Amino acid sequence: MPLLKKFLGKSQYDSDIHLDYRSSACGPVTASVILLYLNSPKSRVSIDELYKLLGTTRIGLFSWRFVHKLRKLLGRDWEVSKCTLSWVLNELDQGRPAAAKFDKWFTFNWRSQSEFAYHWVPVIGYEIVNQDVLLAIHDNGSPNSSSQVRYVSYRANQSVLSFVRITPKTTAKGH
Repeated sequence: MPLLKKFLGKSQYDSDIHLDYRSSACGPVTASVILLYLNSPKSRVSIDELYKLLGTTRIGLFSWRFVHKLRKLLGRDWEVSKCTLSWVLNELDQGRPAAAKFDKWFTFNWRSQSEFAYHWVPVIGYEIVNQDVLLAIHDNGSPNSSSQVRYVSYRANQSVLSFVRITPKTTAKGH
C-alpha cells in the first residue's frame, strides 16, 4: 500500500512547541497532524493547546485519556476509539491515518525489544512482507532529528503497540 499522499509530519521538537512540552508532546503532535490531514475543524488548535486539552503530562499521554479527551474535543460527528491492527489497515485502505502508541512501561513489557520505549506516532501506510505487517509511521522526531517516515515491524512490536482511530462518523461504519 502506498503512503498517504500529502501527509505532513511534524517534529515534537519544533520551535513553535513550548520548550517544556517537547519531550512529551508526541501524543498532541500525532493528534494534530492527523486532524490536519483529515481537515478537521479542530486542526487549527495549537499543539501547546492540544497538550493541555488532552491532559498530557511530562510522562506522556495515556491512551484512555487521548481517546476520551479527543472525543470530547471533536464532538459527536467524530469516532475516536482504540482499535485493532485490522481496523488500522482498513482506515489506511480508506485513505485515513491512525495513531499508534508504543509503550513498554505501562504494558509491563520492560525487557521487550521494541522500536520505541514510549512514543505516539501517526501510521500513514503499510506493507505486508513475509507474513508481517510493516507499518509506515511518521516519527515525530527527536532533539537531534526531524520528523521522518520509518517502517516498523508489527510482529516485533505488537506487545507494546496500541492503536487509536480518528474518523468522521459519516465514514466510521466502513468495517
